[in-house]
Order: sequence, then structure tokens, then C-alpha cells
Amino acid sequence: MTTQHQPTKEYAAKLDEADPLREYRSRFHIPKGPDGNDCIYLCGNSLGLQPKSTEQALLQELADWREFGVEGHFEAANPWMPYHELLTEQYAKLMGAHDHEVVAMNTLTVNLHLMMVSFYRPTDKRHKVVIEGSAFPSDQYAVKSQIEFHGYDPKEALIELSPREGEDTLRTEDIQEVIRRHGEEIALVMLGGVNYYTGQFFDLRSITKVGHEVGAIVGFDLAHAAGNVPLQLHDWGVDFACWCSYKYLNSGPGSVAGCFVHQRHAKTVRPRFAGWWGHDKESRFKMGPDFHPIPGVEGWQLSNPPILSLAAVKASLEIFHEVGMEKLREKSLLLTDYLLYLLDRHPGCPFRIMTPREPEQRGCQLSIIVDRNGREVFKALTEAGVVCDWREPDCIRIAAVPLYNSFQDVHRFQEIFFQTLEPVEAKS
Repeated sequence: MTTQHQPTKEYAAKLDEADPLREYRSRFHIPKGPDGNDCIYLCGNSLGLQPKSTEQALLQELADWREFGVEGHFEAANPWMPYHELLTEQYAKLMGAHDHEVVAMNTLTVNLHLMMVSFYRPTDKRHKVVIEGSAFPSDQYAVKSQIEFHGYDPKEALIELSPREGEDTLRTEDIQEVIRRHGEEIALVMLGGVNYYTGQFFDLRSITKVGHEVGAIVGFDLAHAAGNVPLQLHDWGVDFACWCSYKYLNSGPGSVAGCFVHQRHAKTVRPRFAGWWGHDKESRFKMGPDFHPIPGVEGWQLSNPPILSLAAVKASLEIFHEVGMEKLREKSLLLTDYLLYLLDRHPGCPFRIMTPREPEQRGCQLSIIVDRNGREVFKALTEAGVVCDWREPDCIRIAAVPLYNSFQDVHRFQEIFFQTLEPVEAKS
């Protein structure tokens, strides 16, 4: 970024005044801080804020349930039987996919397991899985359990990517080199789109390309990427991807997740765990004993989805559809660029930023490592009304979300951050 920033509160206020998305903040509920004013909420990477439209979306389904009972499957304002299809077009646009490549279903790790049942088909020659060494623990658990399920030893079959000595994040060329070096042994490459700990946005297109060159399947966990960074899953040729919807997609705690399967797999016969909601829609209610999957990713559905949860996803996706990922990305980069500028004005302070500075390698999140007493700094931030999060062993994660965070939020955060650093350092 080349913007010439200024460090004053007045400058931050001017940036907010010029922000074409500034009005969207008022469409979210902002929690209150200890002083009774709006807190500085910088935790959208963990749980997004509630859109004000979510309440009415849920009340509509409750009213239809009250009025129609079971007939709500057909008579509700948004009939429940095809309800998940109301999300298809908006999800497809957000993920860079075709309509038949995306579906809202299950929860994230459940979907990862379902995808690996179909796409991780190991042989003695080709059974290894490539993953980040610092992948989110649930991904590690899921992958290791799949390896063990097939009778292999994760200690031998799991290839964990690690940064070079003295570095915090992975270089794209190093990821490519590892994939090429182990190419004939790799069955699956499965990385997070944005690493939960470092905030690094991986080059998904080039990783997919080299993975396919060596004959591997390539899938991604997009929990920290969906609604955060621009995605083109179809054009990049990704085999499958899964994501949750409660972080940047603001659909509420534990809400229903999403899944992508590339259209080239739409009609392929792959082993899968089956359920009746993935069965051909025309014959589903004939209740036959044999499973006939819907072509496309819908064929991986198991059970009819939770409508109340889908209603919350729908309310949020309507906002994304209205704004567009291009505008959100533009503001996101400005917010992080401004925060980097403010933090860089304090050279010699006992912290460092591990998230890559290159715009193409970061989303909303910046991961800050405090050299000493990081846990105490995090506690002091919380007591001062900053909502961020702590990840062991030494990381404070800050996410300035373009839909509801302001440049004044960013400015207030850095003021409080340095105020908390000083007494902690003096204490130590």
C-alpha cells in the first residue's frame, strides 16, 4: 500500500468519513465495553458480530413454525424443504464457484471428514498428506484420524510444513518444493486458506496447480478465508473446500457450515458417507433402499439442514451480496495497512507482527507476538474494552473487519495497546 497516513485521531475520523462502507457498521450489534460505550471489537476472526437483520430472519421462521407446523416445509414464507437453495447463488459468488459446486451443510470438521472419505483414497505407494505444521488442531485431529482409519501411521504419512529457521510464515516456493519432492507419495494436500495462528493467506491457486501436477487431490479449510479474502475456487481448480460461517460470515456461534466440490467431480462415482438429503430430489420421498446422489456437492448432504441456523446465514450473506467482496477487500487492506503504520511508529517496543506485510498474503487478521508478559498484555487490553483473542503460546490476534470496524477502532486499539505495554513492561 502506498497511502501516506497520519497518526492523529482526526485523520482516523477523516478516513471514516470518506469510507463508502461506513454505514454498514450501524447494521450490526456492537457489544458494550466496561465503560458502557461500544467496545473495540477486533475478534471477527473468532466470532463475527450479529447483523441486526438476523433477529427478524429467525422470528420469521419461528412464526412460520408456529402457524404452519410441519406444513412450513411448503407453506412458510421461505419454504423449508428447499431452504438451503436460497443460499446457493450468494455462496457461489462469494466463493468463486458455480451454483452446483456449493452447499450449506453440517459443521466444518464434519464436512472435512466427509470430503476425506471421498477424496483421501490412500494406497501403499501414495498415502501421504501435506498440512501446515501450525494447522488448527481440529484439522490435525481430523487428518491424523483419517490416516489411522486407513491403517497408516501419521508419524510416517503426515508431511507437516514448517517455516524456515528464524521465520514465522511459509514461503510459497517452499510449499511447492515439498509437494514436488514428495509428489509420488502424496495422496492429499490440505491446508488452511488463511492460517488461523499467523494470519497468512496462502497462494491457493499455485498450491492447487503444483498439487495436481504431482497427481494429488487438493482441498482447503477456508474457516479463516470465507468472507475475509477473495476466492476463485472453480477457476483455481480446487478439488474440495470446507468452511464455517460464524467467523467473518457472521452467522452465529456454531452455525451451519459450507462445502465446495469442483464440478469435474459432480458425477464421478466416489466412496462417500450417504444420507437421504443427498439423494436425488425427484425420488427422495419414494423411500427406496438404494442411494442415488444428487449431481454436484448437494449429493454429499446427509440430513435435512437446521432452518434456524440457515436463516442466520441467509441474513448475513444478503449483506455480503449487497456490498460485494471487491469493496470489502479494498477496505480490509486499508484497515490493516493503517494498523501496520500505527504499530510501526513505535520502534523498539517489545512486540513483533508475524503476519506477512504483503497485501496478497494477509486478510483482516494481524497476529502480534509480545516478547514478554503477553498474557498480561492481553488481559489488560480486555479490561480496557478491547475484544481480541489470545492463542497459545504467545499470540494476540487482531482482526479489523471491514463490515463493522472503523479506522477509529484501529486508532483507539493502538493507543490502548501501547498504554498497556508500558505498565506491564514497568512491572516486569
